[in-house]
Amino acid sequence: MYAWLNNVLKRYFKESTIFKYGFNISPMYRRTTGRILFVSDNLLTVKVKIPIGPKNKNIVGSIFGGSLFSATDPIFMTQLIFTLGNKYVVWDKKSTIKFKRPAFSDAFVDFVFTPDEIEKIKERVIKEKEIDVIKEIKITNEKASEVFTEVLKTIYVADKEYYKKKRGQQ
Repeated sequence: MYAWLNNVLKRYFKESTIFKYGFNISPMYRRTTGRILFVSDNLLTVKVKIPIGPKNKNIVGSIFGGSLFSATDPIFMTQLIFTLGNKYVVWDKKSTIKFKRPAFSDAFVDFVFTPDEIEKIKERVIKEKEIDVIKEIKITNEKASEVFTEVLKTIYVADKEYYKKKRGQQ
């Protein structure tokens, strides 16, 4: 359903606009309490805010760790799906979260791929057929002077035809 809706909306809006508002109105993402603040036109940079409030405060008054984690979960995978296109299969494979200090204020995180990283991913998939992409992000305060959490994401990327054959879906 989302792919169909995205194709319809692309006739009228930039993909970065669809990405931003699609996430922000999606019930699944809204429950994380994260909000997309910015998406670059090439989709390689996404900025997220996780505001502290009654929906995500824990017993000690900081942002619940699950909110910090879930607000980061789908972003890298979705960036790669949009950026790489239909010739690739992209899945979240693994996530590790390391809590550094409680988030008693709004939290912020930037998700960034460089054009060079995207080209290297494509080159590696051509050679290896399937790869793991590892990205690290830091969830911080607004000035990035305090790190609340570090998240290490492993994203699986494969050539779509190879993936189908591997799974017996020819």
